[in-house]
Amino acid sequence: MSELFSLKGKNALVTGCATGIGRGIAVGLARAGAVVLAMDIADLSETREAVERVGGALRAYPVDLSQSGSIDEAWDRAVEENGHVDVLFNNAGMQHRESVFTYPEEVLDKILAVNFKAAYRLSQKAANHFVQRGYRGKIVNTASLFSTFGGVNVSGYTCTKGAVLSMTRALSNELAPHGICVNAIAPGYIRTELTRSIYEDAQKRRPMDERLPIGRWGTPEDFEGVAVFLASAASDYITGVMIPVDGGYTAR
Repeated sequence: MSELFSLKGKNALVTGCATGIGRGIAVGLARAGAVVLAMDIADLSETREAVERVGGALRAYPVDLSQSGSIDEAWDRAVEENGHVDVLFNNAGMQHRESVFTYPEEVLDKILAVNFKAAYRLSQKAANHFVQRGYRGKIVNTASLFSTFGGVNVSGYTCTKGAVLSMTRALSNELAPHGICVNAIAPGYIRTELTRSIYEDAQKRRPMDERLPIGRWGTPEDFEGVAVFLASAASDYITGVMIPVDGGYTAR
């Protein structure tokens, strides 16, 4: 059974893993034996320490995912230095809370670039890489509950996360004949810097607390297992799906 979930000998490229959910994903993949190729605009030293504490290795590739040239450079360097990529985990994302009446165009452009376009372009690069080398690669995207919910004052974010789910389904259809699985995870309410303002406000948090069957908010560590599952041979017959990691929130 351990071999089914093993990622030994695999290189897993993870975007947006300097903090939060991305760090949990990186640590989980490292526990399973993968070398983590970390792409982020932020400092990766704490994630490196977390990966090394579980006996793993992390190689950092600074990148501005809103810029196509930066993505090209980081991808080419990662492939050149490591020889191959076996798993792509498109996790990076940004959010902006503001009414649709005043939502700034420049912010919308950046959210679209980081949350959707970067994930699409990296998936395109990974797909070509896998096919050229005959790999049964894995692509995993971080979607959101807002891939299916509307939300309030997060219209830019919601639109991009809806696009991530549609992209997951579309690419899974095209890439399945090549043995490539494309899936997504949908985080619920997770304790990270992104949700700090809600979590630390008891009044804002109450509706979420009351709807969570599992009785608590999630943590980045809750993503280790699902990341390994979707990156490993254990999920070889699963593609085109989005798995909620939400403590039962959507089931309620």
